Amino acid sequence: MRVVGGIYRSRKLDSFEGESVRPTADRTRESLFNILGAATVGARFLDAFCGTGAVGIEALSRGAQRAVFVDRRTDAVKLIRENLALTRLEDGAQVVCGDSMAYLNALREKFDLIFLDPPYADDLLERAVAHIARFDILAPDGIMIAESPAEKELPKLSAPYRVAREYRYGRIKVTLYRRDGEETT
Repeated sequence: MRVVGGIYRSRKLDSFEGESVRPTADRTRESLFNILGAATVGARFLDAFCGTGAVGIEALSRGAQRAVFVDRRTDAVKLIRENLALTRLEDGAQVVCGDSMAYLNALREKFDLIFLDPPYADDLLERAVAHIARFDILAPDGIMIAESPAEKELPKLSAPYRVAREYRYGRIKVTLYRRDGEETT
């Protein structure tokens, strides 16, 4: 696993042995950040259910102002901190050891980009997407990225949220939700 773009392009990242964590593949990450393009620069990025932290680190490498990493596993939090040190991106990062849904419930700030990739076996993804929309955690014109199995149906959301696009990468689907900007009068 490596950083695929930005100032730390090609920097190797540590990962877990075995299948206890399913990191987002390099090619999927590269495609995702090519789609996001300039939206990453200066963004406040939330990597919930972050595992190795590769997606949030990619965002920082590509110019995100700040990234918050949330995972409940202490071994994941340790690995994220090690990967941030490898890339020298600690200054723009906040690492939270705790339950991602509890973190979302307590959140009082808005993010420009939110990445969600929880374990597939649970309904955490649907709950997180619905919670973010209900409590309006995404900044105006922000993007929520949900990674899921290709066959999984994700919830439709009401305005100002909408499904902007879905992308398929083999057995993986990436769904982009957009939050429309504030109404001007």
